[in-house]
Amino acid sequence: MNVQEQIKDHIASHAEPKRSEIQHLHDLILGVRLGCKLWFFDGKNSEGKVVSNPDIGYGSRDHKYADGSISEFFQIGLSPNKTGISVYILGIEDKKYLAETYASTLGKAAVTGYCIRFKTLKDINIEVLEAAIRFGFENQNE
Repeated sequence: MNVQEQIKDHIASHAEPKRSEIQHLHDLILGVRLGCKLWFFDGKNSEGKVVSNPDIGYGSRDHKYADGSISEFFQIGLSPNKTGISVYILGIEDKKYLAETYASTLGKAAVTGYCIRFKTLKDINIEVLEAAIRFGFENQNE
């Protein structure tokens, strides 16, 4: 199964209304960065044990580890979970930037150094979320 099929199946596995919200966000992110590389992590380790929520990833960036090694990773992540939806914006050097720039106008969401977490799309200003996603694609500092 290819990545696009995995993403389609993952989105379809959620009940409404979350399914429609995830699809809406998926389409929004693809609209911000047409033709970006897609990733899918099922949340399982090499032994098949669930270790995290599944993630849909968008874009590509180099991630440098403390030991100096470099690997490719996604720029934007989308992770539906039991309590809502998380959008990850990776590679931002200033860990206060997201909160300082977007939290006051985003709506009912928790904003950390690289994560925007909310219960449902109706709780947030989608245009502000889109601006944060656009920033994530355009301003990689890693």
